[in-house]
Amino acid sequence: MKRSKVMVSQLGIIAFMMMNIGLQGCQQSKGADEERFEQKIEQLIEKMTLEEKVGMIHGNSSFTSAGIERLGIPELVTSDGPHGVRVEHGRDWTVDTNVDDAATYLPTGNTLAATWNTDLGYQFGAVLGSEANYRGKDVILGPGVNIIRSPLCGRNFEYLSEDPYLISKMAVGYIKGVQDQGVSACVKHYAANNEEVDRNTVDVQMSERALREIYLPAFKAAVVDGGVNTVMGSYNKFRGQYATHNEYLVKKILKGEWGFKGVLMSDWGAVHNTMEAMQNGTDLEMGTDLGMLPNPNYNKFFMADTVLALVKSGKLSEQLIDEKVRRILWVMFKTNMIDGKRQPGSFNTKEHQKVALKVAEEGIVLLKNENGILPLQKNDLKSIAVIGENANRPNSMGGGSSQVKAKYEITLLQGLKNLLGSTVNIQYAQGYKIARGQQADAKLISEAVSAASKAEIAILVVGWTHGYDYSVWNDNAYDAEGVDKPDMDMPFGQNELIKAVLKANPHTVVVLTGGGPIDVTQWIGDAKGVLEGWYAGMEGGNALAKILFGEVNPSGKLPMTFPKKLEDSPAHKFGDFPGVNNVAHYKEDIFVGYRYFDTYKVQPQFAFGHGLSYTTFSYENMKVAAGDDKTTATITIKNTGKVGGAEVAQLYVKQVKSSLKRPEKELKAFQKIFLKPGESKEISFELNDEAFHYFNDKENKWVVEPGKFDILIGSSSRDIRQQKSIVYNN
Repeated sequence: MKRSKVMVSQLGIIAFMMMNIGLQGCQQSKGADEERFEQKIEQLIEKMTLEEKVGMIHGNSSFTSAGIERLGIPELVTSDGPHGVRVEHGRDWTVDTNVDDAATYLPTGNTLAATWNTDLGYQFGAVLGSEANYRGKDVILGPGVNIIRSPLCGRNFEYLSEDPYLISKMAVGYIKGVQDQGVSACVKHYAANNEEVDRNTVDVQMSERALREIYLPAFKAAVVDGGVNTVMGSYNKFRGQYATHNEYLVKKILKGEWGFKGVLMSDWGAVHNTMEAMQNGTDLEMGTDLGMLPNPNYNKFFMADTVLALVKSGKLSEQLIDEKVRRILWVMFKTNMIDGKRQPGSFNTKEHQKVALKVAEEGIVLLKNENGILPLQKNDLKSIAVIGENANRPNSMGGGSSQVKAKYEITLLQGLKNLLGSTVNIQYAQGYKIARGQQADAKLISEAVSAASKAEIAILVVGWTHGYDYSVWNDNAYDAEGVDKPDMDMPFGQNELIKAVLKANPHTVVVLTGGGPIDVTQWIGDAKGVLEGWYAGMEGGNALAKILFGEVNPSGKLPMTFPKKLEDSPAHKFGDFPGVNNVAHYKEDIFVGYRYFDTYKVQPQFAFGHGLSYTTFSYENMKVAAGDDKTTATITIKNTGKVGGAEVAQLYVKQVKSSLKRPEKELKAFQKIFLKPGESKEISFELNDEAFHYFNDKENKWVVEPGKFDILIGSSSRDIRQQKSIVYNN
């Protein structure tokens, strides 16, 4: 399973960053390498038989495609997942036993996005790349960059944000982190995979403007800025044609406009038509329903024996196959799979675990802190009631294809015990049962109320859940591949539990788990302290405990809007979710997330970019200077509180008057800065034309209209601290 028995030295955070700098410097000399690759690729293709070529463009097991041993071409080995290298499979879908595949379980994608820390994006990717290398993987299937369009999408936990700019910045760091380890990242799912329940059949219909402004920018950034080696096509249709072999998405945009040189692989079973796949740019077909059967015949894939027959009959040009093989070989040469020395990687090191902890610490969001209930003071505390099955439930093997067999996973209950030891009496009560359709359990609620009433502080852990494993993930899952949530209501009778516990002990802190928004309207007014804990990885319980007791100052910011109720979400107010008669019309158009809430003056429960701290920050002395090719904004941020902390300064741009309707404001820059008490720092943002343009679908092009723009800087989309106006003349 390992690349090598030789272990590289353990890489800490500083080493990751130094590696990034060093490799970026080397990349400037790649012109000569590319020429050499191209010559070798053509020489190899000339030596291949037709059958060997076809073998390379479809799967030959659950996670591999064929190599050609006689030419020194290895199999291409892929692996989920986006936040940890997946459990090991054999040639079929059977999970291997008695193997060393207990990986570093990183926090999920929206936790990473909630850090708003691009350096952590790189470190996150570097851990994945290093562990994939050690495990013998050539491609890690991540990051997922689909827009969080609806709170109900079961896969939101894997994705990053509702905002394309934030996704782009975090994903590019992730991709570079992975690929600097000599492993290919695979950005997914291209494109418009924003629901799960009918993902295999739904036809997504949206305007060109929505496509260009909202749903494509992160993919473009992955290709153009991140240099991603592979892209995964999604299951859904787009404007009537399956996305994986969609002529417009793949041939015209991805490979045409963006100049993508790598491999467009299908999601597992996403190819439906041989000729479309061959002609429209699908390079590698991975998985079909046949591949899930006992003793599958991989030669029956759409891009297998059928392709051989079409070429031999003269109905298909062999040059189309050559182009696909050429792309696969280009990725192999680029990552030293052929004629190169692969990095050995490292696996589940202390340094990797520290990255998991750091992402969790910076990603957890303090949503509410009334009367300073947090941080808790452990020196003055004698008793705590910890309530909720989620407080003691591991999540690493949940969610579907992103499951990770974690070496260990610290739950919040264990994290509190690790932090407090025997100095505080911790009483645990289950509170609710996790089971599909489960209602409030009077006995469990009574036990929880009894524990809360006897304790000085109650910590209540509620929210969404993953399913446990791949075979039964749908049974108890709300955040999982292949399922969507039925609504935003808290499951398992949790509302009744929360209200009863809050009544029994007003000194209760609520910790939410899950992949995104949940309806908290029944009790949010009575809760003094609320944290969003996400699925925070193997060190999540330690991170939460440190934040609850002030050893870590929370600095996470929401990467998506939390609506008060589902009907407030624009996908549900205007559009179709999941679709009607297998067609989903994105009638909300460009008004996704905060773009809708801010423009249409709808009050969210918690705004995009919101996140509290145990200290306070002032924003002062904002200046804006418009130049010929860029606009520079500067502002001074000061920590005005008594403890050190981090603030995310968010810059939004508003066009005062435009030919087509635009959102009230759009995120165009951000910086996360760490400040000691009393410390101040001037930060600057540089804005080019892209910060001011929009896609005019009447003219079918990006435009920048001269006129007045407001530059707004604040702590969230609803907490703007300073603003200036400029006249932009392009």
